[in-house]
Amino acid sequence: MNNEPMNNDENPRSGQPEGGAHAVPDAPLAPPPANETTGRQRLKAGLWPPRLSRAQLIVAVLLFGLGLGLAIQVRSTSDDSALRGARQEDLVRILDEVDDRTQRLEDEKQRLDDQRTELENSSDQAEEARKQTLEKERQLGILAGTVAAQGPGITLTITDPARAVAPDMLLDAIQELRAAGAEAIEVNGVRVVANTYFSGDAGDVQVDGKKIEAPYEFAVIGKPQDLEPALNIPGGVVQTLEKEQATVLVERSDDIVVDALRPAQRPDYARSSSP
Repeated sequence: MNNEPMNNDENPRSGQPEGGAHAVPDAPLAPPPANETTGRQRLKAGLWPPRLSRAQLIVAVLLFGLGLGLAIQVRSTSDDSALRGARQEDLVRILDEVDDRTQRLEDEKQRLDDQRTELENSSDQAEEARKQTLEKERQLGILAGTVAAQGPGITLTITDPARAVAPDMLLDAIQELRAAGAEAIEVNGVRVVANTYFSGDAGDVQVDGKKIEAPYEFAVIGKPQDLEPALNIPGGVVQTLEKEQATVLVERSDDIVVDALRPAQRPDYARSSSP
């Protein structure tokens, strides 16, 4: 037997590890393909730009309109919350007042229609026009305070023992009466017209620069059934004055006289445009 040692070239197993395991050299990882996209890029590409079909666009418009309608309905509902909290009798009173104002407007419209018919059918249109002109002049004189007035209405008496009634409270009463259809008003001998103003302090009230003392007495011509409820609405004139410890007395009458007059003033610049 030949016992000569063999070199590595001659022994093919000399380079293998024991146990028969074969060593595999580490291979470098292959880079991803250049044209492969990431998940984020695919998501972005799918969402933008948006691809809407015609049906999807119509549905989006309908949903927007529905949302807008709901928002308007909610706002309208919140605006009516004050009336929802009112008592039934208060709501009935407010509704009656609105109906009365509507009826007054309808009556005025009917009156004007009748005047037009009379002018169209009158055999003596000049005489009829003259009569209507005089009547219109009388009405304007009442509103301007240059002529006396008489008719049904109410008297309003306000006593102020605590001297706490401020001028703005009396002005609120005037505005509430006007809104209820008052045609002529007088306060402590002073005629109330369109440019009437209240000034001073509580207990020291002036009307158009003239000082007046409590009790404040209002003579008001108009429909009593409209004037009295207007002062007694919840949170209105009467309740506001009573909070200041004032006493308010409202009385209806079929014959109220308003005879305090204002001097007729000729305008400096305005002239009639009628020939």
